[in-house]
Amino acid sequence: MPLKKNEVANFKKELEKMQKSLMQSLRGSSEEVKKVDESGAYSQHQADKGTDDFDRTITLELTSQEYSILKYINRALEKIDENTYGICDITGKEIPIARLMAVPYATMTVDAQDRLEKGLL
Repeated sequence: MPLKKNEVANFKKELEKMQKSLMQSLRGSSEEVKKVDESGAYSQHQADKGTDDFDRTITLELTSQEYSILKYINRALEKIDENTYGICDITGKEIPIARLMAVPYATMTVDAQDRLEKGLL
């Protein structure tokens, strides 16, 4: 059963809120990664430098994951504009509303997503 207009509108609001939040987070993460080490190379203990490098690595990994989610959010918003939101990009089947409620940026059914991640598609 296709989604109702008010359901799509609610999902769009949620997606836009998520998009805005992620973009703010990404801006902050980018600034943190770009920040120049102000303490100087000789005054800092090696272990502290290692911790800072590890923290930057974690920040970069999280930023990468956030960019990935942002891509899905943008695709879901495109699908709303195309009137195809709630339809799997791969199979053309309807995405269950329970999945959309859990993951509003889902663009595939669980089965299609699973097959894609396993390299079967």
